[in-house]
Amino acid sequence: MKKLVLTGVLLVGTLPGLHGQGTKDEGAIKIWRSGTQTSRQGPAEHFTGAVRVDPLFEAISPARAASSLVSFEAGARTAWHTHPLGQMLIVTTGTGRVQRWGDPVEEIRTGDVVWIPPGQKHWHGAAPGSGMAHIAVVEQLNGQSVTWADKVTDEQYAGPIAKEKEGREPAAPAQPKPRPSQQAMGDFAPKLASITDDVLYGDIWERPEISKRDRSIITVAALIAMNRPDQLRSHLGRARDNGVTQAEVVEIITHLAFYAGWPNAVSAIAVARDVYAKPASERSR
Repeated sequence: MKKLVLTGVLLVGTLPGLHGQGTKDEGAIKIWRSGTQTSRQGPAEHFTGAVRVDPLFEAISPARAASSLVSFEAGARTAWHTHPLGQMLIVTTGTGRVQRWGDPVEEIRTGDVVWIPPGQKHWHGAAPGSGMAHIAVVEQLNGQSVTWADKVTDEQYAGPIAKEKEGREPAAPAQPKPRPSQQAMGDFAPKLASITDDVLYGDIWERPEISKRDRSIITVAALIAMNRPDQLRSHLGRARDNGVTQAEVVEIITHLAFYAGWPNAVSAIAVARDVYAKPASERSR
């Protein structure tokens, strides 16, 4: 009997799949590759204006911290909200604003780091004349990282800017960027540029029936089908700003290859590779 038991133990010890085979390595390094996570628009119930959220990393137990890159167009901002364990903001580009309930509005700029203590009601966003992007880092408490409240009113947003303790004066309002068509052809065909900006970008693109993200997908698909690489380059930059990811663009091109032809798809891939390889500051519309 003892011999039979010993033989059974040896057999179990040699069966495939045991001794950790097929189990997850909890100590392995995890890498979130650039362009593999889906961007999303900031939901209208929690944001005012155009806001894009690009996830950076999620909380992995026992750690509680998660992070996103949040990009605000000029004038865009969050609603009032609190964080149970606080929030860290790292301004990566542009000029923005942050305010704690009951305090003056504070101006924040590229390179500034902001700490919002736990439970403090606050908002943050871009300045009126400048876009702003920041990395946001929060921790979860019992699975929750934020509690949302009312939206920031225009009067609250336009409140006086506090003077900085270090004596740095608030920056003068940034000059508005040239409108897309004025920048591209305003010096040569000002009337055509004006009509394009006023009607196409000022009216059609702003209609709420179709989101800007969906309008970008429609426009990019049409330009690929017509094989218009110059216009495609411009609108791929706009599409990226509107939350269309590199993976989605590649899938659109792959799909269109069967309908618009391989030469059009190959041309589009070359343009898309170039656009998505550049940081936002180097892309032109």
